[in-house]
Amino acid sequence: MFKGIDEQLNIIKRGTVEIVREEELIEKLQRSIKTKTPLRAKLGLDPTAPDIHIGNAVPIHKLRNFQELGHTAVLIIGDYTAIVGDPSGVNKTRPQLTREDIKKNTRTYLDQIGKILDIDKTEIRYNSEWFKEMKFTDVITLASKMTVARMMERDDFSKRYSSGVPISLHEFIYPLMQGYDSIMVRSDIEIGGTDQIFSLLVGRDLQRDKNMEPQVALTTPLLEGIDGNKKMSKSLGNYIGIYEEPKEIFGKTMRIGDDLMRKYFELATDMAMEEIDSTLKEHPRQAKIVLGKAIVNRYYNEEIAREVAEEFDRIHRDHEQPANIPSLEIKLPPLEVSATGNTTHKIWLVKLLVDHGFASTNGEARRLISQGGVSIDNKKYTDPAQEVDIKSGMVLKVGKRRFAKIVITQ
Repeated sequence: MFKGIDEQLNIIKRGTVEIVREEELIEKLQRSIKTKTPLRAKLGLDPTAPDIHIGNAVPIHKLRNFQELGHTAVLIIGDYTAIVGDPSGVNKTRPQLTREDIKKNTRTYLDQIGKILDIDKTEIRYNSEWFKEMKFTDVITLASKMTVARMMERDDFSKRYSSGVPISLHEFIYPLMQGYDSIMVRSDIEIGGTDQIFSLLVGRDLQRDKNMEPQVALTTPLLEGIDGNKKMSKSLGNYIGIYEEPKEIFGKTMRIGDDLMRKYFELATDMAMEEIDSTLKEHPRQAKIVLGKAIVNRYYNEEIAREVAEEFDRIHRDHEQPANIPSLEIKLPPLEVSATGNTTHKIWLVKLLVDHGFASTNGEARRLISQGGVSIDNKKYTDPAQEVDIKSGMVLKVGKRRFAKIVITQ
């Protein structure tokens, strides 16, 4: 059922920043093999947004490693911790979500997580299961396990305090809630990003207080976004969503900096380290193509990955149009043919983009046009005030990767 210690450790330690304590992990693995009892590896996710990007996915893939090694993957959906808001790595109090927001986000989480974990073999728990049963006296008892001095050891809290940025009392509760989750699911290992280390260690302390064997804390790196500067975030627009269309995933991957390629290969693909080393010796563009295909393959399949890479080359290297361009149906009144035989309609380009979802506002549409991001039949338009002549069969291109074949209906 289980692989040997060395083989398990090689898999577990790939893409891992810190293990507290590694000797304890080895002891747990040895006991697991001897007794043929799987370890319980825990990961908590707060449904604070409806979608998951490949940065969020790094610890989920680590949980999958444990699952594939024969251990029990315990996924906690933090429908109660999400109300508080994780203070890790932020410089101000997070806005509190409503119960409706949390329920809505949770519905999409499990579908997307199913791209990574074997959901049928995953123990899925919601921490409302225990927190909604708590009385206020229970909360006071839990809060008594942590001192203010210990809480202020957190780098994010200490920075906010020294800068005069307010810290709400409810934020102190978050790491205690996350640690309490570890008691309730009796976790042997907890996985989290490097910004989660404080809460993971609190879990160890709370388990000791309950005379339980403390969990091993395992942290994974935070993945920078495709801009190469800040942590990947949907709000910053520097993300690659695991739910996105394959061509979007591939196209975004081609925009990352050369200096980030090794990190993306290690954290965002299933390629062996030897293969990664070999690929990185190639020309950066070729290596990036391999990276893009590997990421698409991870969330779709090898054939789709090959197709999107070929289409990317057709558009960007060979300057051709995509093989399959979606139709854009535009309903317009019947055309009165002029004496000159004109058979085209005039339409305001800004309205065309907004009405058909290529831009969310007139302002965004104007920016796209003025920046040279819109063309029809390879003719670029840069005047947002301009009306353009269109007819069925013309190809609209917005940005680098969005194409549509115009079909006019009456």
